[in-house]
Amino acid sequence: MENNLQKPTVVCFGEVLYDVFPAHKKIGGAPLNVALRLASLGISTSIISRIGNDDIGKELLSYIKKNKVNTTHIQVDSTYKTGEVIVHLNSEGSASYTINYPAPWDKIQCNPEIENIAKKADAFIYDSLVCRDKTSFETLVELIGYAKYKVFDVNLRAPFYKKKILINLMMQSDLIKFNDEELYEISKFLNSPYHSLRQNIVYIAESTNTNRICVTLGNHGAVLYYNEKFYYNSGYQVKVADTVGAGDSFLAGLISKLLTENDPQNAIDFACALGALVAEKEGANPKISNSKVIKFMNPI
Repeated sequence: MENNLQKPTVVCFGEVLYDVFPAHKKIGGAPLNVALRLASLGISTSIISRIGNDDIGKELLSYIKKNKVNTTHIQVDSTYKTGEVIVHLNSEGSASYTINYPAPWDKIQCNPEIENIAKKADAFIYDSLVCRDKTSFETLVELIGYAKYKVFDVNLRAPFYKKKILINLMMQSDLIKFNDEELYEISKFLNSPYHSLRQNIVYIAESTNTNRICVTLGNHGAVLYYNEKFYYNSGYQVKVADTVGAGDSFLAGLISKLLTENDPQNAIDFACALGALVAEKEGANPKISNSKVIKFMNPI
């Protein structure tokens, strides 16, 4: 991914939904969280998804438009209600999820219009959860064939993934993002003989012919393997409200910098700072300006 003199464009593909907390609900879905954050960072962003023909679907669509993400390719489904996910938080704010099935975003239909924007985008971002249904999975496979730079956010959500599909998606990706638990799980899928994080990153890169891999490490930061060189950030200390969406904002920060600069170290530093600031707030999409991230990184 090289420096782009024109304003870069990104397309995100997958779930849009509501995260339902014990006392309230917030708009979410990993691809949507990434898209919203990219747009807030000045990246021209579109999302391909599907919502229900209901009031909460209309609310969701209005929110996305208001936050400057192109909604032209969000389809409307007359059969299923707009998706919801039940969020469970432990005492440290770490989240687990109950994801209702089926939802409209399981039924994203391929058409010439979404094929066209996938072709033109500087980056095409997707995750594994949208592959749980044959319809959306087949659409994704079609669009990957058109995309010129493919970013796979692994985003494992049991029981909605299969080894064969994950390996297939990794083989076609130009950049793969894991958390550390996902990295070790995938390493086992690929029969890695190694135990260390670094060795397994290189093993996955070689096994999947993908020379750009990023692994988030929670409050310990992240590591980026980029064109056979390692870049590290050891994390930023914050008081965690919840971890919902922190990894999504991390990915948005990383991709925004890789698209606009040729500096992988600054990209991972910025991404870690942005992810930490999101974890400090409630929900996936708190308002955080670019200047606030820069000041957080360099307080003096």
